[in-house]
Amino acid sequence: MTEQELNSVELMIGGMTCASCAARVEKKLNRMDGVTATVNYATEKAKVTFAEGINTDDLVATVEATGYTASLPTPPVASADEVPDELRPLRERLITSIVLAVPVIALGMIPALQFDYWQWASLTLAAPVVTWAAWPFHKAAWTNLRHGAATMDTLISLGVISAFSWSLYALFLGNAGEPGMTMPFTLIPSRGGGAEEIYLEVAAGVTTFILGCAFARHYPNQAGSQAVSRLLFIISIGCILGGLAVLILRAVIAVL
Repeated sequence: MTEQELNSVELMIGGMTCASCAARVEKKLNRMDGVTATVNYATEKAKVTFAEGINTDDLVATVEATGYTASLPTPPVASADEVPDELRPLRERLITSIVLAVPVIALGMIPALQFDYWQWASLTLAAPVVTWAAWPFHKAAWTNLRHGAATMDTLISLGVISAFSWSLYALFLGNAGEPGMTMPFTLIPSRGGGAEEIYLEVAAGVTTFILGCAFARHYPNQAGSQAVSRLLFIISIGCILGGLAVLILRAVIAVL
């Protein structure tokens, strides 16, 4: 096959949230006969070379079957006022999360701020963060699960849901929902104390932190944003793993 028989195109890939997502898309495209693809997670673009008999619709369909979106680059617009604000949904989720998560974190970590029924106020504030703001992570995790894969979104969604679910259990079935309940800041769990502690600040804080990383990665003309974002993602994953370990440890101790 000669070079003249090959076509090339650049696709815009949407829905990727980590490097493993780009690797999955690249692997799926390269499995097509006569297709050679390279996917760049940072730029969210795929450079594809394909043989005669394959069209861009086939490439887009393959990407969409993997659980992501693909489209041809849009032509440049004449006026800057007509440029769509692609970061608006992410910015709205981040701002909302910051406004709601900060008081939840403060109430959960500073006993002096814990007034009567503070735990229910934290639940009210954390619920929109865990559900609406974190929805892109839950959606991506479910999509990956349907395709038999696990990515960064799977870990994020699992950590957020675990912390929130345990908090619901402690509030409605445990002793954490009683009036006047206070939760001191401790690093070592106590035996039988799991049903009296909630982790709403973990669920809301992790969601806000990850959204901030995603916004930093997408923010245009920001020198070093990619490196900073990757570092923050590594730190956040360590926090999630640590939080899951603490949840499991506390659950075991509470049962004993």
